[in-house]
Amino acid sequence: MRSLGFDVRVAADAAEAARLISAVPADHRVALVDPGFVGHVHALRLGLTDPRFPAAAVPGALTAQPEARPALVRALDTETAAVGAGVPAGAPGAPVTDPTVPGRLAAAMDAGGTEVRRPELGSLVAAVPRDDATRAEAERALVSVDDEAVRLRSAVKAHDGFFTTFFISPYSRYIARWCARRGLTPNQVTTASLLTALIAAGSAATGTRGGYVAAGVLLLLSFVLDCTDGQLARYSLQYSTMGAWLDATFDRAKEYAYYAGLALGAARGGDDVWALALGAMVLQACRHVIDFSFNEANHDAVANSSPTAALSTKLDSVGWTVWVRRMIVLPIGERWAMIAVLTAVTTPRIVFYALLVGCSFAACYTTAGRLLRSLTRRAKRTDRAARALADLADSGPLADTVAAIGPRLGGSWSAPVTALLAGALMIASALTQPFGSWHTILAAVVYAMLSGMAVSRPLKGALDWLVPPAFRAAEYCTVLVLAARSDVPGALPAAFGLVSAVAYHHYDTVYRIRGGTGAPPRWLVRTIGGHEGRTLVVTVFAALFTRHSTFTTALTALAVAVALVVLVESIRFWVSSGAPAVHDEGEPA
Repeated sequence: MRSLGFDVRVAADAAEAARLISAVPADHRVALVDPGFVGHVHALRLGLTDPRFPAAAVPGALTAQPEARPALVRALDTETAAVGAGVPAGAPGAPVTDPTVPGRLAAAMDAGGTEVRRPELGSLVAAVPRDDATRAEAERALVSVDDEAVRLRSAVKAHDGFFTTFFISPYSRYIARWCARRGLTPNQVTTASLLTALIAAGSAATGTRGGYVAAGVLLLLSFVLDCTDGQLARYSLQYSTMGAWLDATFDRAKEYAYYAGLALGAARGGDDVWALALGAMVLQACRHVIDFSFNEANHDAVANSSPTAALSTKLDSVGWTVWVRRMIVLPIGERWAMIAVLTAVTTPRIVFYALLVGCSFAACYTTAGRLLRSLTRRAKRTDRAARALADLADSGPLADTVAAIGPRLGGSWSAPVTALLAGALMIASALTQPFGSWHTILAAVVYAMLSGMAVSRPLKGALDWLVPPAFRAAEYCTVLVLAARSDVPGALPAAFGLVSAVAYHHYDTVYRIRGGTGAPPRWLVRTIGGHEGRTLVVTVFAALFTRHSTFTTALTALAVAVALVVLVESIRFWVSSGAPAVHDEGEPA
């Protein structure tokens, strides 16, 4: 217990334990362990030191963080009163599997409405033997299992991609242990990964073969550190709200900064690939929002599994199909390995062509599967799911006004059809109308109206998860197309910055929802205009500043303004005490 950071005190009974706990400062975690406990240190570490859960227990041990301590005190009072009244241990209400004092207290806390987390121990031993025979058996099991080996294995995510599982994790887990033994934190490793990726982007920006080779090597090193930070967090149970924010956003920042570095390097060699770089970022961001929207729509859906899901589960039972299915979606490990190798041996243009082809195929594969699941599964979606999709839609004042006072569409498919129609109309106008045409502004106004109609009712339909991706594609592609067709110097790099700032806001929204705290405040969404407002503003800029460098200045100013607003609010939120510790498993894609 002392090795885990606890100050150990011995209590003769529940009443004395209550007195000792009351003397501990209110902002400290406390734990109770039965004196007969037999088990691995890592079992106690999992049960007593994970900061993500207010209360947790393993057989014979219980912990409570400050927010759960009142419930623990009430349970202790109940236990003391029961013992004083002569009620035997393990009386009705206590779990049969753990009749110890900590076990009975955990059951009382659960019954009182305070959830007690019970981590999966696997082969780890945690028990309170009642006699010599069971104690001898527990001690034999204790000796037969190396808890350090278990700790190292559990530091690695269970569902990583092929490249990460077989080429990174076999040694990165030992780097994580090395870091833990030297007092390094996951946040420090995450920051090191970001800095390494930024240096890689700078190397790519030199436009030389040596710079490209160095960039590829550094990008792979950055990915090793990116795996290490999560493994370090799981190895040492160092989860934090700051870590949640850093881990959730730095992967995207690293990848998109590297795209910019490649574009700068190509420009030095006389090859303008900014449109390809922005296209790769748009495609990747849209892939992610499809993932997020589908998962949120089905987060707590109530229905039997669809035939498509059953087939998917069956395929996952065959070893080789698991890895093939994980690889063809081009998760982050495979994607970064491909980028690194192609950077070193080819040109930035080829890197972006490979990204666009590979990510397009992956997007079609995953989206087709999700469409089939949605169409064959008759799920009843909840208010929470509808709220999450509405938040992911990122509707601004214009769409909100139309949704409030305009016509409400009927039919289960009306929302996705309307959103897809609106997006297609907007992108088609940007592609076909002359740059700066006022018809494009009219199309943006119609897009805003249709967007409001699409979200005028709760998004509970089978395909309503397509609404946020349709809006993301419309906004990002409009910015890309207008910047590419402007022939204004610097317009595409400025558009790259604008989409980066907006994409950060959308990722921030996702991780707030996943943490259970809801989307960013409405004032923030209104201030930056919502997806339809920003799209309209960009079309107005194109009309006002036709074939003039002011268009680049206007896009840059809009990008800076959006970035400042969303970053200040995001940093304020993620460093606050109310931010969720969602830094657990990360994103495989």
